[in-house]
Amino acid sequence: MKIALKSLVIAVAAVALLAGCAKPPAEERAAAVAAIDSAVAMKAPIYAADELAKAKKDLAAADAEIKIQDDKFWKNYDKAKEMVVKVKADVEAFKALIPARIEAAKKAAIEAEAAAKAALEEAKALLAKAPKGKGTRADIEAFAADLKGVEDAMPGVATKIAGEDYFGATDDANNLKGKATAVSAQIQAAIEKAKPAGKKKK
Repeated sequence: MKIALKSLVIAVAAVALLAGCAKPPAEERAAAVAAIDSAVAMKAPIYAADELAKAKKDLAAADAEIKIQDDKFWKNYDKAKEMVVKVKADVEAFKALIPARIEAAKKAAIEAEAAAKAALEEAKALLAKAPKGKGTRADIEAFAADLKGVEDAMPGVATKIAGEDYFGATDDANNLKGKATAVSAQIQAAIEKAKPAGKKKK
């Protein structure tokens, strides 16, 4: 009887010990959080927003799994550990893509700036050819004012590029290019309108 009781006590102690040995993956989770923080520092919210959002969502799911196990007597954190380890791996994978994405955005911004400048110069050259007379003076002045507005705004693109706001620079450059192109079209229409009937484009 004593032997049986002793065996039962040992068995219960062993079960309790095993249950207590199951620990949440604190180190693995900390590593995943550190990877996310590192990605944010590398501008992941700008250049890997979708991937970052997924990683945070997956980490939240892992935390939910940890909580589920915390509330159990028989704890098993294997699944939670796998989840947080995968989060870290996924983050490291998209972190590797960020530098190339930044470089591509920079290249696009510089190209957009060059295209905007070219459109402005083309519009200015066209304006110089526009007929200057009593009937066109107001139009010419309006065109010149529009182009000056574009020209005055152009340094802002360079400022954004210098500040590494490449998407903002690209948007601004494209907007300025559109304005310059629109003025060019208006100037061309004015030139056509001023031509003698026989010389107008058909």
